[in-house]
Amino acid sequence: MTTDVTALHEEFGGERLPPGQRKTESFPVLSKGDTPAVDDDWTFTVSGAVEEPREFTAAEFRDLAPETQRQDFHCVTGWSKFDCAFTGLPFPELADAVGVADDAEHVMFHAHDGYTTDLTLGECDRREVMFVWAFDGEPLPADHGGPLRVVTPHKYAYKGAKWVKGVEFLTEPELGYWEKRGYSDSANPWNEERYS
Repeated sequence: MTTDVTALHEEFGGERLPPGQRKTESFPVLSKGDTPAVDDDWTFTVSGAVEEPREFTAAEFRDLAPETQRQDFHCVTGWSKFDCAFTGLPFPELADAVGVADDAEHVMFHAHDGYTTDLTLGECDRREVMFVWAFDGEPLPADHGGPLRVVTPHKYAYKGAKWVKGVEFLTEPELGYWEKRGYSDSANPWNEERYS
């Protein structure tokens, strides 16, 4: 069963296609650098302000509570792809599995290529934020962030780390890779929050 969350834009008071975006049928590849090699037996680490810091094997992670969602994907460079079928783990399921501490307020995503990005816990704690390993029923290609990436359909896509290897729950905010380089920390497509 696929859950359709493409009406998400209504929550943010905007049209399905955010201002300044153009719809594309293709799925362009944008990354800060080269595609890292990630082993098939990857692990996922949860650290910081949680009750149970853990390292999941790939199999353990995929077995938690996967689902498939139909989402829209908005790139800060000005294109949007509609109706992406992503299969993965909704963020709240991971949070439940580790028990988030009361003083946790932010989440830092860490990737195999050194990329980082930060979201508030409130912005993460929604089912549309997913750790995905499949796209349109096929394993997520490496150039799109496989074997595991994050999708954030209510944010520009740089908030969804490719090749993600873990999350750190923080008690204070920290700027991630692009945010340190002048990109917006809030990244709301319907307000065109591209740069700080």
